[in-house]
Amino acid sequence: MADLLNVQDLRAGYGEAVVLNGVSFSLGEGQTLALLGRNGTGKTTLMDTLAGATRQHGGSITLGGVALHRLPSHQRAAAGIGWVPQERNIFKSLTVHENLTAVARPGPWGPQRVYEMFPRLAERKTNLGTQLSGGEQQMLAMGRALVLNPKLLLLDEPLEGLAPIIVTELLRAIARITREEGLAAIIVEQHPQAILAISHQAVVLDRGSVVHSGAADALAASPALLDRLLGVAR
Repeated sequence: MADLLNVQDLRAGYGEAVVLNGVSFSLGEGQTLALLGRNGTGKTTLMDTLAGATRQHGGSITLGGVALHRLPSHQRAAAGIGWVPQERNIFKSLTVHENLTAVARPGPWGPQRVYEMFPRLAERKTNLGTQLSGGEQQMLAMGRALVLNPKLLLLDEPLEGLAPIIVTELLRAIARITREEGLAAIIVEQHPQAILAISHQAVVLDRGSVVHSGAADALAASPALLDRLLGVAR
């Protein structure tokens, strides 16, 4: 399988502070990668760096043959990055439908398909972003990334702080988007078993460096290793 994303010797951070030290990994077309690690190990910094929101001090990022590290963030979106940050960053003064149509790019994913994926949004298409629950805002943030018709979807803790029923709904949607629709994704999550179950690969960060890389199912089946890496297996 051809690599869609290739990250080599990446060094990045905020201002002069370097958070990521020599991070390297690759991701094949249509594959999902679970990005794991304890709090403060560089996971969000890596996602922000892929999206172009940090200062890169060295290394390279290539997506489908395009050198992303040479592009500003808005051009990375055009090159195929769909980013859902922790803050969600929806347009709260716009309606659900306006959020989706304002950024839509040509391709198979449009507002109607997002409504089919998330019926809750269809019911609230005329509601402002401020009138949505946290779970609905997360669905809208994902929908807004999808209508960009990306090659790679970045999801930074998409389940954080949500009710169990919403978590189940979002996990089902993420599995459909990645496993059934074949969209490549990188997912950061504090509940490793939930994400490992729908991922192909797993990368674990510690102190800004890769300390484990391998098949997601193998890591999920090794609770002792997972506990050693994350301290959360039990």
